[in-house]
Amino acid sequence: MVIPTNTRVETLATSGIHQIPKEYIRTQDELTTITNIFDEEKKELGPQVPTIDLNDINSKDPKTRDKCCNELVKAATEWGVMHIVNHGISSDLINRVKDAGERFFDQPVEEKEKYSNDIASGKMQGYGSKLANNACGQLEWEDYFFHLVFPEEKRDLTVWPSTPSDYLPATAEYARQLRALTTKILVVLSLGLGLEEGRLENEVGGLEELILQFKINYYPKCPQPELALGVEAHTDVSALTFILHNMVPGLQLFYDGQWVTAKCVPDSIIMHIGDTLEILSNGKYKSILHRGLVNKEKVRISWAVFCEPPKDKIILKPLPETISKENPPLFPPRTFHQHMEHKLFKKKDDSVEPK
Repeated sequence: MVIPTNTRVETLATSGIHQIPKEYIRTQDELTTITNIFDEEKKELGPQVPTIDLNDINSKDPKTRDKCCNELVKAATEWGVMHIVNHGISSDLINRVKDAGERFFDQPVEEKEKYSNDIASGKMQGYGSKLANNACGQLEWEDYFFHLVFPEEKRDLTVWPSTPSDYLPATAEYARQLRALTTKILVVLSLGLGLEEGRLENEVGGLEELILQFKINYYPKCPQPELALGVEAHTDVSALTFILHNMVPGLQLFYDGQWVTAKCVPDSIIMHIGDTLEILSNGKYKSILHRGLVNKEKVRISWAVFCEPPKDKIILKPLPETISKENPPLFPPRTFHQHMEHKLFKKKDDSVEPK
């Protein structure tokens, strides 16, 4: 079965097929590691993604505040990913964001196509089924909706859905609050490197230049989930990534030589350290390899916000304070755009190993 280039995964999933097209079947190496995600999530043994309570991040008591900050820095150093709770963004707002995204994807594919992107012509924002080409030519079992959400003056509201009506106000407010949370996190991570508290924020572009990209990932039910991936193994290029989901498991992290399934933690936001901070910290903070599994029972939806530095204005390289004779620079100087190009064209043959 040959897949037309404009076929949506949702269309395939609802067509009644019992076998997925060959373009979606993963490599033999990957197939040996793909398991039932519901069974994996129930496992209690082995490593578990840390949960960090941010309730005390602004505590007036220095000891209480330091304990919270130290736990966050430890998770960023050892894992590069964590569930954050008591993050200060209300469950009401988060539920509105999720509801708006779900209602957009509940529409017929024909309605969603009105917002379709066109990667070939450089129109990245909008409704699509693949964010980037990969070297092996395989496809991922995922549709998505992608657009810039912050700063406000850089948004293109013509690509934002008009239906449901709450999509714009809920998503815009969530982006504003997440941007404030980003500053708090970057302060802690700066201090964790022995830097002044505003250093990392400045290094990634500050309030004017750091952009927040919003991507709703829609993973339809898959008739052969043991053969497919929703998202193939990768690290995020961002400084930070924040993820909500609809409490259906799917995220796996490659930690200590094995794939670890992230539990579904109520009222949490999953936060990833991205390549940008790994580079600036000279490898102290980890950008962890991760992927998304699919299943045949439930649709999975996740809402990811990628905090990215400007493409060409900043040279990403280990900060001088992170370099010594014992710790030489691990990364060559590159702009963010050059780093993305390097990953896209050079890193697809990398083995599944932590960096």
